[in-house]
Amino acid sequence: MYSFSPKLRLYSIIFIVLGLILFGAGYFMNHGIDDARIEHMMEAAHSGGITAPTHSSEMVGPQDHQAHLDHATMQVHNQPLAAVHTIAVFLFALSCCALFFYSIQNAAHAGWPIIILRVMEAIASFIPWAGGALIILTILNAMHFGHLFHWMDPSLTTPGDAHFDPILYEKKIFLNIPFYVFRTVLYVVGATFFAWKLKSLSKKVDETKSRKVYASYYSWSVGYIVFFGFASALWAWDWLMSIDPHWYSTMYIWYAMVSALASSIAVIILISVYLKKNGFLPQFNDNHLHDLGVFLFATSMLWTYTWFAQFMLYWYANIPEEVNYFFGRFEYYRETFLPVMIFVFLLPLLVLVSSSIKRNYKVVTTMAVIVVCGQFMNYFNMVMPGTVGPYWKTPEVLLLNLGAVLLFVGLFVFVVMTALSKLKLIPTGNPFLKESEIYEYPF
Repeated sequence: MYSFSPKLRLYSIIFIVLGLILFGAGYFMNHGIDDARIEHMMEAAHSGGITAPTHSSEMVGPQDHQAHLDHATMQVHNQPLAAVHTIAVFLFALSCCALFFYSIQNAAHAGWPIIILRVMEAIASFIPWAGGALIILTILNAMHFGHLFHWMDPSLTTPGDAHFDPILYEKKIFLNIPFYVFRTVLYVVGATFFAWKLKSLSKKVDETKSRKVYASYYSWSVGYIVFFGFASALWAWDWLMSIDPHWYSTMYIWYAMVSALASSIAVIILISVYLKKNGFLPQFNDNHLHDLGVFLFATSMLWTYTWFAQFMLYWYANIPEEVNYFFGRFEYYRETFLPVMIFVFLLPLLVLVSSSIKRNYKVVTTMAVIVVCGQFMNYFNMVMPGTVGPYWKTPEVLLLNLGAVLLFVGLFVFVVMTALSKLKLIPTGNPFLKESEIYEYPF
């Protein structure tokens, strides 16, 4: 059994408290921004002579100074919710992808990862926590206490209104508040149910060693794969792509999902190595590390393919409404947009391409940390430009994002490691356990 280290527990609590303090400070600073400062920020953003719209909401409705100021005010005051939304979606998707990776291994009757199945179960235990935060954010936006989703403004779909948007009017059958709330609850409740069901069946397999129970465990794993396949596509549309509702990409669901999958594999590596180094998981060896390194490398390369293919097609087509999505990121987020490629593509390509290096604990764990940070930056780029716009280089945004990250990372560590301490680390009833213990990569 794993025992949650008092030192690690203390660090996680410190992260939570520090995150709350920093986020609270950023929140009050944000709400202290007056109209005069917002107008100055808007003029500074356009001081270079660049006035092209960076978001679809700027292309519809009145185009006078007051309309632009109202839009800037909304973006500035979006900062607190945008910070929470970014990290909540990232960790929810990461946790769901860990359960997806777990289910794939079960469905494939893979032998090599059996000794780290409990790690994946523990990561999946964070699903209801991140999901709960997303439900709260959804309610706040639906009640118009937040404006992360431009399409929720009823004036945009009211014919005859000065702000009427015919494109959003046509999409109203899908992008409407009641259906959106229903879908959000469905994703969270569905994923939470599968995490609970698979964990309980895994425990029952250990207790009974029954073939019938294992067959049920297999079937529910396949069921989650099907659920995840549909739900991950829909939540990418809802929570991320609908931030800019005029823009869409047929590759976006892969782009968002693979980003979270690479991050989840990186976190699995970090926790597995931590357990190994602290003597709780001696069965974990170089061969298991190597295979996890292979998956980390492969998912990083797949993410790069989706990123580049999506960008290349839209940029080459040069359709104004589509290019605006990238224009805003190139113009105002150049410090975070392209550097992602260094962390998530270039470094994994140069370092993890070697088979022998994938057996080096320090190198692989370092790359895992880099990939997680790079992929979080990628989610930052997906959320912030459409919600906050060019108004992100301020002390308030730094405090809000740093506070939200520390709060959720501290909570993630606390929840996951607590869940691990309540699990039997080795699934002794799994029929493929012996294969995992003697597993040796042949090359």
